[in-house]
Amino acid sequence: MAAHQDKKLAEERKHQNVQNGTKASQGQWGRAWEVDWFSLASILFLLMFAPLIVYYFIMSCAQYQCSLTEPLLDLLTGNKHLSDIWNRTPMLTFRAAGIYALWVTFQVVLYMAIPDFCHKFLPGYVGGVQEGAVTPAGVVNKYEINGLQAWIITHVLWFANAYCLHFFSPTIIFDNWIPLLWCANLLGYAVSTFAMIKGYFFPTNAKDCKFTGNFFYDYMMGIEFNPRIGKWFDFKLFFNGRPGIVAWTLINLSFAAKQQELYGEVTNSMILVNVLQGIYVLDFFWNEAWYLKTIDICHDHFGWYLGWGDCVWLPYLYTLQGLYLVYHPVQLHSAHAVGVLLLGLLGYYIFRATNHQKDLFRRTNGNCRIWGKRPEHIECSYTSVDGTRYHSKLLTAGFWGWARHFNYTGDLMGSLAYCLACGFGHLLPYFYIVYMSILLTHRCLRDEHRCSSKYGKDWQRYTAAVPYRLLPGIF
Repeated sequence: MAAHQDKKLAEERKHQNVQNGTKASQGQWGRAWEVDWFSLASILFLLMFAPLIVYYFIMSCAQYQCSLTEPLLDLLTGNKHLSDIWNRTPMLTFRAAGIYALWVTFQVVLYMAIPDFCHKFLPGYVGGVQEGAVTPAGVVNKYEINGLQAWIITHVLWFANAYCLHFFSPTIIFDNWIPLLWCANLLGYAVSTFAMIKGYFFPTNAKDCKFTGNFFYDYMMGIEFNPRIGKWFDFKLFFNGRPGIVAWTLINLSFAAKQQELYGEVTNSMILVNVLQGIYVLDFFWNEAWYLKTIDICHDHFGWYLGWGDCVWLPYLYTLQGLYLVYHPVQLHSAHAVGVLLLGLLGYYIFRATNHQKDLFRRTNGNCRIWGKRPEHIECSYTSVDGTRYHSKLLTAGFWGWARHFNYTGDLMGSLAYCLACGFGHLLPYFYIVYMSILLTHRCLRDEHRCSSKYGKDWQRYTAAVPYRLLPGIF
């Protein structure tokens, strides 16, 4: 009955959009009402092959010293069969299941049970209860922002154990890496399936649900916009930030500990990966309140794309550089190491400064100074799905005058630095820059499609003023 009512509501909202002279797929909210054949084919491909891609990368390191070609050559030449590779793959163990269950439970406790106190003594940090963006149904959700606190508590306990308590080895994550992969997959599929069932039968807000009638699309992209349990447990915020991103730096630390155990030293390349990626993770949690205004929270529904992606894809493929360096320790020449460090820091500066300029412009409604002068902008307007007309401003000054998504450019520079820290011996560490280039370019195009639908002719004026997307003079 609830599913029928939700579908009926979706049809009514779609009809209302057409009456208002707007497209139902306006692009203001990140999911389609209807599914075209290309989208369906892409989703089926990801559902079938994304888990295999993750397994292939991890298996290639465990069995082939991180070679991406040797497993395929072995199979094609008949030297090995799939069963041979699979039989050498560690299976799920009770130890790994216990570690993973304890980890997720601990992060839930930190998320739910300990209100943020960092904002009380860290100048400039915004934590505690914060409001998100307005949802399509007009709801403004509140969030307990305490990710930085959770990260600090987790890492203090990690170092206390490593140097004082010795309850477990710091190499515990690496030592159970593949069994933990099966645990992460179980959680990813479980939470994605639960989110779909919840969207049909007991949604948090029925008006913020979208149904296409296509099972695979709804499972992949999600039905509910903001699925919640109780008042505070928000699926998107928890799984986007915890447990995957908190674990990111712990995983790298475990890889560094394994390198120390195997070779008697931690190479400067491993230190660079830990430092640069650690800066990225800390930036995420320092700006967690700002994250509430990003595309993940404001436009994506919660389905397999976020649920499984945050549990499996993020912690396993975003950490490939550290994993590679366990199998292939690289000691960089000083000039190479300094160059990688400078590239990573410059990328981070551009990423953070660009986002800061936009945030400052929004907070002050343009009454600020960027690069020493009042910022230029485009006045624009748009009509919401209920027919209300709104006015907005699009920044064309500072880094936002160089390219429409220059923050992504900085992000890509940082991503390239992670890869370059691993030298040039193998392709595997460079998967990350290839993936991020595809992801951010796709996200850039998605965002521009949404803005074009939202702002119409005003968006054309904006793109005329800022003609490049990512790379000034090129793209």
